[in-house]
Amino acid sequence: MTSTLLNDRYHIIRSLGRGGFGETFLAEDTQMPSHRRCVVKLLKPITSDPQVYQLVCDRFAREAAILEELGEHHPQIPTLYAYFEADGQFYLVQ
Repeated sequence: MTSTLLNDRYHIIRSLGRGGFGETFLAEDTQMPSHRRCVVKLLKPITSDPQVYQLVCDRFAREAAILEELGEHHPQIPTLYAYFEADGQFYLVQ
């Protein structure tokens, strides 16, 4: 996924790790003056069932909301910069 621009904003620099349900990347935010580096977590739901896919969407949004809240109040939890869905895959930017 190198040389990829996600959400017209996050330039993927390299992969940091891969697991059963997704992958984590080091990226830079091209819309910030500093081009700050961030971590992009990709969740790849493996289903063709619309009900399961909707459940994944709902849980992803809930996880993002929890991360946003916790990241504002706890220095050891990364700040959530963004979350979005593209091409059936879900992304968290921290």
